[in-house]
Amino acid sequence: MHLEMPVSVWDEDQCVKMHAADLARLGTKALLVTGRHSAKACGALDDVTDALSQHRISWTLFNEIEENPSVETILSAREKGLADGADFVIGIGGGSAMDAAKAIALLMRHPEEDGAALYDSESPSDALPVAAVPTTCGTGSEVTPVAVLTRHDKETKQSISHRIFPALALIDGRYLESAPLSLIRNTAVDAIAHLFESAVNAKSTPLSRMFVDAGLREWANNRAFLESGDHELASWSGLMRASAMAGMAIAQTGTSLPHGFSYPITYRIHMAHGRACGYFEAGYLREASAGLRDELLTLAGFRSLDDWQSFYRTVCGPDPLPDEELEHAVDVLAGNPAKLAAAPFAVDRETLHRIAFFGRK
Repeated sequence: MHLEMPVSVWDEDQCVKMHAADLARLGTKALLVTGRHSAKACGALDDVTDALSQHRISWTLFNEIEENPSVETILSAREKGLADGADFVIGIGGGSAMDAAKAIALLMRHPEEDGAALYDSESPSDALPVAAVPTTCGTGSEVTPVAVLTRHDKETKQSISHRIFPALALIDGRYLESAPLSLIRNTAVDAIAHLFESAVNAKSTPLSRMFVDAGLREWANNRAFLESGDHELASWSGLMRASAMAGMAIAQTGTSLPHGFSYPITYRIHMAHGRACGYFEAGYLREASAGLRDELLTLAGFRSLDDWQSFYRTVCGPDPLPDEELEHAVDVLAGNPAKLAAAPFAVDRETLHRIAFFGRK
């Protein structure tokens, strides 16, 4: 067994302020990578700029990262970072900003390369140092080597071909307090999808299961808040911690079939990533061994698969996906041998169809 987790992780209130010196050690000028609004609104961007200024580290801002960022956006950010002389990258936000930061750091390190290098496993994989400051509780990108980007040429989302772990992750649950409930719900469903898919995975080991089991217990403590939306029941740090543990789990195993199904769904009908992954979890868990399925559901605080489905409908909505979109997702995933190989059971087209249409009358 092998465990790879080279990220220096800090999880505490005022985390960025407390570890400003760790940020400053990464370079002399930072490219800050964010979306247009949320990093500023929750206070994370100001915390980072204050921390850098405290140590006389200059910075430049690229705040045009869209949800599910495209290769084209990565190239634009790379050009700004190079033009402004940045020598390290800080991703502030959800998975989109943090994934983008990794890809940008790779291309900044290799300015002679174009966007095709992101998906060329033979091209160089070394990148500028990356720090990650999460502001949502879903992707765990702050502790994974994965960067998922939108590929308009293939009309889907796809992980880049390089493993880029952040050097530093600064996790502060306070940044969730101002987030919309819908965002918290969607990202929390993404986190539990990571935990389920890491456990029901051909690469699962006792080491990766440590993260899964701890993450599910932490996640379960917030089920009541996610269902009711009552902030009095929320543990902001617990939600962030569950997401990070889920990220640590998939850093070892990768995700599996539900994520593979979600990519064309997200691209074609713009369904939120966590909601799209969660849609397929019940069908995927149904294919797993009964003992493992029941164990995972119990750890997460669910009595049964029906209980999970009821929760999902409450937090993500009851509307089924159109048949034609499910059929298209089956077609796309059937042509992705790497994702198919992640399942710990035999997968054919009939299996994919059962998962995609599970629960439909």
